[in-house]
Amino acid sequence: MDLELRDKVAVITGGSVGIGLAVAEGLAAEGVNLVLVARQADRVKTEAARVADKFKVRAIGVEADVATVAGVEAVVRAAETEFGGADILINNAGTGSNETIMEAADEKWEYYWNLHVMAAVRLARGLVPSMRKRGGGVILHNGSVCTVQPLWYEPIYNTTKAALLMFSKTLANELIKDNIRVNTINPGLVLTPDWIKTAKQLTADKGGDWQAHLDGVAREWAPIDRFATPEEVAHFFVFMCSPRASYSVGSAYFVDGGMLKVVA
Repeated sequence: MDLELRDKVAVITGGSVGIGLAVAEGLAAEGVNLVLVARQADRVKTEAARVADKFKVRAIGVEADVATVAGVEAVVRAAETEFGGADILINNAGTGSNETIMEAADEKWEYYWNLHVMAAVRLARGLVPSMRKRGGGVILHNGSVCTVQPLWYEPIYNTTKAALLMFSKTLANELIKDNIRVNTINPGLVLTPDWIKTAKQLTADKGGDWQAHLDGVAREWAPIDRFATPEEVAHFFVFMCSPRASYSVGSAYFVDGGMLKVVA
């Protein structure tokens, strides 16, 4: 199927590893040019060059912390300078948390709010004008099954991801008149480097069988009994960027191996 994406420009935050990088490769395979964004300059520039060479597209790596105003401004400026704007925005940057509500400091709440919510708000304000000039666009938010089904140990993550979901729905209603489609994709368990790192830490003094630990997590939470690969989730992102998904507006899609326990 031709996804009709060739020569489009996509900005992907958190684009140097995990789901973000898998989405970048999936879009590049369709001929999409890329602005990859991450905090680690060497890694994001290296990955941008590798993807550009592999798929014969244009790609740049931008060092930026999108939890800050300056970081968002750097991303918008790079997209405008290199490509004259963007057709696609993938708000993927984010990370899990670990705290209790009673003990978490204001600063931690504020950081996650800026990372998960305000980054999406500011990037929309910065990139939507160029989408309008191009005749439309797509904005996808990487949410989480935790937008509606919280995990007990990360209340800040749960709350800010839920807020992102509502922002996405509201933004969708505001922008569809400009032919800009906004949707949220909510993954469940995805085998990213963060999960592997955590599993290795948790099993370091128990024999080091991190794979068995992750297998146990999957059996507990996902009826499919395994983690998704980043590529499995990326396939869904790529399709949702396509005009083939033209009637999808303001929706939330769960790509979670059955982890969600209610009808949504």
